Amino acid sequence: MFIKTANHRRPYHLGRFPAETLPRDDAILASEAARPALPEVETVVRPEGLLATAAHHYLEVYAGFRDEDAATEPAPVPDDRERRTADIKGSAYFLNAAHVGVCRIPELAWRQGRHAGHEFAVVLLVEHGRVPEPDNPAEAWFAPAVADVAAMRAAEIATVVARQIRIMGFAATPQMLGHNDLDLERLAVLAGLALRDGERLIHPYLGQRFALAAISTSYELAPDRPLAAGALRGARGLGYWLGQNGAESGRERQRRARRASHLGAYPMEQVKRVERPTTLILDDEVPRVPKRAAFFERALRGDLGPKAQRERRRFATKHPTSYGLARPIGALMAQQDGETKDVDTSGHGDAAANTRAMKSLSYALGADITGICEVPRHAWYSHKSDGTPIEPYHRYAVVMLIDQEFETMEGASGDDWISGAQSMRAYLRGAEIAGMMAELLRGLGFPARPQTSADSDVLQLPCILWAGLGEMSRIGELVLNPFLGPRSKSVILTTDMPLVPDKPIDIGLQYFCSHCWKCARECPCDAIPWGDKTVFNGYEIWRIDAERCARYRLTNTRGSACGRCMKTCPLNKVVTADGPLLTRVASWFGVNALWAKPFLVPIAVWLDDRFGNGRRNLIKKWWLDLEVTGKATVAAGGANERELDLDHTLDPAKQKIAIYPANVMPPGDHDAPFPVDRKAALTAAKEVETPDQARARRANGGAKPPQYVPPPNTG
Repeated sequence: MFIKTANHRRPYHLGRFPAETLPRDDAILASEAARPALPEVETVVRPEGLLATAAHHYLEVYAGFRDEDAATEPAPVPDDRERRTADIKGSAYFLNAAHVGVCRIPELAWRQGRHAGHEFAVVLLVEHGRVPEPDNPAEAWFAPAVADVAAMRAAEIATVVARQIRIMGFAATPQMLGHNDLDLERLAVLAGLALRDGERLIHPYLGQRFALAAISTSYELAPDRPLAAGALRGARGLGYWLGQNGAESGRERQRRARRASHLGAYPMEQVKRVERPTTLILDDEVPRVPKRAAFFERALRGDLGPKAQRERRRFATKHPTSYGLARPIGALMAQQDGETKDVDTSGHGDAAANTRAMKSLSYALGADITGICEVPRHAWYSHKSDGTPIEPYHRYAVVMLIDQEFETMEGASGDDWISGAQSMRAYLRGAEIAGMMAELLRGLGFPARPQTSADSDVLQLPCILWAGLGEMSRIGELVLNPFLGPRSKSVILTTDMPLVPDKPIDIGLQYFCSHCWKCARECPCDAIPWGDKTVFNGYEIWRIDAERCARYRLTNTRGSACGRCMKTCPLNKVVTADGPLLTRVASWFGVNALWAKPFLVPIAVWLDDRFGNGRRNLIKKWWLDLEVTGKATVAAGGANERELDLDHTLDPAKQKIAIYPANVMPPGDHDAPFPVDRKAALTAAKEVETPDQARARRANGGAKPPQYVPPPNTG
């Protein structure tokens, strides 16, 4: 409890609730199998309200993936059904299912005339989101849609897991609201997720606050046993309150429920706010850059050579879980733009009320931490990927962080086969949340657009910084949050709805990162600087070698990407009521006692290594090490199994970091390959200003460095 919690020893595939402790009753199998079949056609109630309509819109997008074919060859999956089941359940829990079970499908569980021939069902349950308070404008939006949003989320999870099973060579069909061949309530009982109470289903921990979906499949799995009638009586006892068997505790659920809905799960309101970010930003000198300059885009265009270009094309689909996520992410791109309804907006003129409502709604839909800023002009890209100029078009940004999931990262090395899926899970969830919020705002008469990983007109980093969600870190192009650490991805909703911006924060991170080199020490490609900050394109930053980082992430032969810097950062921790006591105490001091940094930081960094934080916890490794090469196979190179490299030292003076400032970026409309010049980039790194030099130049009226001037379009 002091250093590690009981959750550290809890297998990931057991999920959030201690359901393994509940009594079971196999007699229920026969009674459920004998129930009459449901009619062929499912009755679906028409959604009411803007948000419910948006949720059904997104559910229909997921329904478009129901009828895909399986790969022609089965993957070399284990013969052990329990291990197979841990992989599939783990995937559903990774996507935030509240409870997952497996059962065989009885003949009469198929709707009349809808038999698909699948023997097994993976049944999943999604918890309803929290309805905001009655005096919160978001209550009127979310309350009528709470069941619809949960049904959409269940459809998302079922779709992704079904695609994962298919690429492994087994038939699988997602079963969701309105697109359902099965009696989902019967399957929920058979899979040990719920009990019948007359015409109702009751979950031992959530009551009736859930939605159901399933995957019917030919993939042979290990069935669960139905719950016994007494399961409801003993579920919420002292063990549940304390976090029995390492499950999520009742006290943590109560802690979250007691917080105002617009505050979210983490106490960001305790963090010190400042007028400007804690790192130097030369606002009038920061260049607007084209999307074409992003290194993953450059790899796709051939700038990094044929190998990186080839690997970039399959980067998002290298593992079955990320394969399951890839096409749905692409499908949501088409939902980003829409017409703004011509209606009276005068009822939403209170910026403070709007701000409270948008934050509450973001949390109800699944965001982890949300902030708001006015979009700096330099945060807008100058050109789209096709070279089309971008003129800034919205004033405000609702900036949301999506946790990349601590427990899964605990089981990983950071650059093994699940790494890519951790990013993509956050990308899909973010696109979904921001997309539904944008549809709602457009329906209320306000222009709005989600800015997602797949298609964003703004750079995420400046908005995260100005929205007060973190400070710049040694990891370079990453804003580190005091409660999630570096373990997040962002999505942005831009809009002209009146909002109140948050202020930047100060958690003393510049001192911390200046005296901690763990991410640089553990970087597998030596892309993180050991030295001091410089000014890059107008920002004070520890500038990473972005080319080297991109090449490694794209061409990693023993994994699907890389997030090792996030994995090993001392601030990658759990600071909820279920987190270790020492971690929670350290987090409190880190946020509330900035004066103690010089004393505490060396101790914290030393203890982090001594306690082994950043090592793999194989109890949390739920996924199979498979590589997708048109089909799922055993990864030819194996999997990275890195542990901490405590003896690794490097002389900052000898480290060769290449940088590619604005003046050597490809023009925004340059479609042909624009090869990188690494030799010139190494020279450029020697010419950058230090923060003190930049301040002195500005004070003396010096001109903007030529490095900050991007080349014009070629026409």
